[in-house]
Amino acid sequence: MSIFETGLDKNDANFAALTPLSFLKRAALVHPEKTAMIHGRIARGWAEEYARCRRLASALSRRGIGKGDTVACMLPNIPAMMEAHFGVPMTGAVMNALNTRLDAATIAFILDHGEAQVVITDTEFAPVMREALSLTERKDLLVVDVDDPEGPGGARLGSIEYEGLLAEGDPDFDWAPPADEWDAITLNYTSGTTGNPKGVVYHHRGAYLLALDNIVVWSLPGQVRYLWTLPMFHCNGWCFPWTIAAITGTHVCLRNVSAAHIYAAIADHGVTHFCGAPVVLGMLINATDDERRPLERTVEVMTAAAPPPPAVLQRMEEQGFHITHVYGLTEVYGPAVVCAWHEDWSALDPEARAAKKARQGVGYTTLEDLAVLDPETMTPVPKDGETLGEVMFRGNIVMRGYLKNPTATQEAFAGGWFHSGDLGVWHADSYVELKDRSKDIIISGGENISTIEVENALYQHPDIVEAAVVARPDEKWGETPCAFVLTRDGSDLTEAAVIDFCRANMARFKAPKTVIFGPLPKTSTGKVQKFKLRDQAQAL
Repeated sequence: MSIFETGLDKNDANFAALTPLSFLKRAALVHPEKTAMIHGRIARGWAEEYARCRRLASALSRRGIGKGDTVACMLPNIPAMMEAHFGVPMTGAVMNALNTRLDAATIAFILDHGEAQVVITDTEFAPVMREALSLTERKDLLVVDVDDPEGPGGARLGSIEYEGLLAEGDPDFDWAPPADEWDAITLNYTSGTTGNPKGVVYHHRGAYLLALDNIVVWSLPGQVRYLWTLPMFHCNGWCFPWTIAAITGTHVCLRNVSAAHIYAAIADHGVTHFCGAPVVLGMLINATDDERRPLERTVEVMTAAAPPPPAVLQRMEEQGFHITHVYGLTEVYGPAVVCAWHEDWSALDPEARAAKKARQGVGYTTLEDLAVLDPETMTPVPKDGETLGEVMFRGNIVMRGYLKNPTATQEAFAGGWFHSGDLGVWHADSYVELKDRSKDIIISGGENISTIEVENALYQHPDIVEAAVVARPDEKWGETPCAFVLTRDGSDLTEAAVIDFCRANMARFKAPKTVIFGPLPKTSTGKVQKFKLRDQAQAL
């Protein structure tokens, strides 16, 4: 027996399962009156928000929702979305945040695959949700409408409105942490490399650790005022719904993202931090004089997705924004890699400084390992900044796995690492730099688009014989789909007609923005040579 054995197993006095839900309880206890939430004319303190989350949990529990159940949310960045991040898992159930840009067929697939028992939906999305509900097999779904006073309104589809549901609940609901911190807390869908999305399962432990690591990585102060430009449906808002509770900061909701709204929120509500894809940076750089408001302080911005061009980073910082560059995937709770800054880099000229910042960087504090490996041999590539390998992760902030997809899960974790599918190099200072993304993924405005899904839609057109889709660089969106198509003899198909056809058969943001007609380059075995198409798209 070890000399360190005490003769007592872990118990309630010395062990508690890690869960980010505990952050809200503490926030309400320590800073009950401090502003937790600003949404238009609405402002609530932490005690009030804690009571509302407990009401939500209580009302759902009374309707039979508990461990093993799924509650889907089709909501913009409004208080109800933040409250669902706490209230749903307080019941033991799993929260599934739906991408508000998806088409009805994909939403129906997700509701069926995730076996949702409840869906909480904003009335603005009534048209697409009505269609999705008609397609889903979940005919006994409880539909809860959110009629947001700051929203445009819309039809109600369900039997109860959100505030009415909360009124049924007990503000003193006696929730308990999960019995096992490995229990699922949320379910997020990623398009991956196939048409049907994959369900990524997060656990309480990972959400807890990543939420705290956001504070460490970004050096967040207690007086943070965080603006919701990043959709909360993206990897649970990179875990920031829980982070802001942990630090008892203030959520500033932003229902509609635009340069004017961002500048107004900074000026009117004292916003100090926000996250966003490069498309958001582009909005701010190209804002008109009428949209701009003076910045009284430097505003901290965390950005990810396709690496921002150095020129964009430089222009942002010249305009009063300080950029932190991060990288990650849905499977690692959002960002898990950061371009941690070295003070001596600040002395570099602006172009060299921006080039340093454009690298993805090193692992978060709570990520056990980050490496660039040869995927065939699973050995590290040389740290020479030139040898390509696959970026891989392992540790507590890696997903549990893909829902109902053991084959994909086993492939993703082959060799004891999570395979990102992204190609990169390793520099001598151990910083990772991406050189190419998974060949079947386009990241446009922070959204993953599967080229296979777009190609499948193109092949549905009767005049299209062959189709291939690659990413084309775009100043505003980072990347957009570029379609190469070969049509039947005699076809008079136009670019506009192809784009309209795709928009009618999938989410509009996934449709090609460019269409090139002609034969596709192929290998001797008939395989399309996408690298040639990428070169052509780059040159357009």
